[in-house]
Amino acid sequence: AVYEGMIIGLNTRVDDIEINVAKGKHLTNMRAANSDIAIALTPALKMSLEQYLDFLEDDELLEVTPKSLRLRKKFLSKLDRVRAARV
Repeated sequence: AVYEGMIIGLNTRVDDIEINVAKGKHLTNMRAANSDIAIALTPALKMSLEQYLDFLEDDELLEVTPKSLRLRKKFLSKLDRVRAARV
């Protein structure tokens, strides 16, 4: 399950990118529809507990469950993150 505030990928920018992974991509041109089907996804990174702890930023938390380790933002909603950044 994916929820708001969950960290799902990496980017090369300094700031974070807000996306909705549950929302599908809009197809505006039917000729380009076949090119979207052929996208190859890279597998998820499998990191150890120590690697996750090194990866953490100041505004992030690590969720530890018996089956998985997940990174998430300290404040789940974007509005809460904006409010916390002002203080």
